[in-house]
Amino acid sequence: MTDTGDLTSDGNDLKAFLASFRTLAEAAQQSVDLGDGTRFTEALSEYLGRPAREVAVVTETVRNHRFADWDIALEMLADRDPESSELGIGGGDMRYHQTLADFVSGVHHTFPVGQVDYVSVATGPDTRRRTIGFGMRLFHFEGSPVAVFQRSGNPRYGQEHATVEVMASEDLASALLDEARRLATEHSVLRGKVISFESTGYGPESEGVTFQPRPDVTADQVILPEGSMGRIAAHVRGIAEHAEVLRRYGQHLKRGLLLYGPPGTGKTHTVRHLISTSPDHTVVVLAGESLAYVSLAANLARALQPAIVVLEDCDLVAEDRGMSPTGRPLLFEVLDAMDGLDADADVTFLLTTNRVETLERALVQRPGRVDLAVEVPLPDLEGRRLLLDLYRAGVSYGTDALEDCAVRSEGMTASFMKELMRRAVLLAAIDGVEPDDERLRSALNGLLSHQEELTRAMLGSGSADVPGPDRPIGDEWEHSFG
Repeated sequence: MTDTGDLTSDGNDLKAFLASFRTLAEAAQQSVDLGDGTRFTEALSEYLGRPAREVAVVTETVRNHRFADWDIALEMLADRDPESSELGIGGGDMRYHQTLADFVSGVHHTFPVGQVDYVSVATGPDTRRRTIGFGMRLFHFEGSPVAVFQRSGNPRYGQEHATVEVMASEDLASALLDEARRLATEHSVLRGKVISFESTGYGPESEGVTFQPRPDVTADQVILPEGSMGRIAAHVRGIAEHAEVLRRYGQHLKRGLLLYGPPGTGKTHTVRHLISTSPDHTVVVLAGESLAYVSLAANLARALQPAIVVLEDCDLVAEDRGMSPTGRPLLFEVLDAMDGLDADADVTFLLTTNRVETLERALVQRPGRVDLAVEVPLPDLEGRRLLLDLYRAGVSYGTDALEDCAVRSEGMTASFMKELMRRAVLLAAIDGVEPDDERLRSALNGLLSHQEELTRAMLGSGSADVPGPDRPIGDEWEHSFG
């Protein structure tokens, strides 16, 4: 039989041991945290001129793709003070789980002064900026000392978004944040850039935003019916060029442009040309699932105008309720975003669709959002001649061979012409010769054969029956282009 007195004694000894161990661990932690360095709270209090725990903290949540903008703005504010400095926090990975209040209070741990952490953030297709990812800026604002803590978003430590925390009186902190917002917008790294949104929210380039190189597509590379390009350019660039006059007379600048036609006819190519010739415009490209970011794109365009918001293949979301947070077709979210902009916002919504009949039904229910619709049709004979000349890339095919291709490719798209030229060169490479008329005709025969029906469909032609090498073109041939 066990003596209960022994149990009580053993229990008391265990409690005493655990209490001693806790005290020892806390002392060790204090020693590890501080080392021979200065306490973070002491350094901060000394700078602010009063105990840091008595100073209010005002927090601003910053979208990750705007973090570089805020770093620029805060650097500009700090540079106004020639004695500004930076203050880091030590303590290993444990510090990333703490709030600014934890650092200041020192309730759980006493953190030492450490190095400022920096992160590299994309500012363009091939440029980056070193930003403060975890640390404080100390400077005077409106004559008073302030401390601004920057923390970049880091899902690994539960930080989905970046934050900026200002330690100052509430009024002073609000004034500082207002000025920082203004500077962040004015000097945004997104201004005048071409960007797209990642559906994951954490893209490889800049936390949800990918910078795209601005395309270089000249007017002679865009083959459209006569007059079409002039109408499109006037609607996008012409209105922007006369924005001040239009505003003066109370006319709206916000506009919607719809490019419609079969797949592969050159709608995206036309968009690329517009982007290429609008170097001062901020461009946001949305397609597929990223169309769900249309409200964010509209807000960005409003702030960084003149701007173009490209909405590719809108017909795909005209009836799709799956990606919409409200359960309505996502296209209605697109139209709501267009409605939400002020009339004098220099923003173009540029929509493309392969199925105008599907999109038309939605637009009829919400009229007035698109004020110009331009068809990008299948190329006619002259258009096919121009496309073949464009895509032959300097290869000296015979005039008769090129004309034969132009005639026999009736009903085909610009994408078809481009693929035809590529295949002709590939056939020549396989045979070990220079591209010639024989390989060009062989490539055309191959693409027009029954075995290539699916290929033609993917290149934009919905026609299963097309003229082959031994099948003349006549009125009896009817072509269907989906």
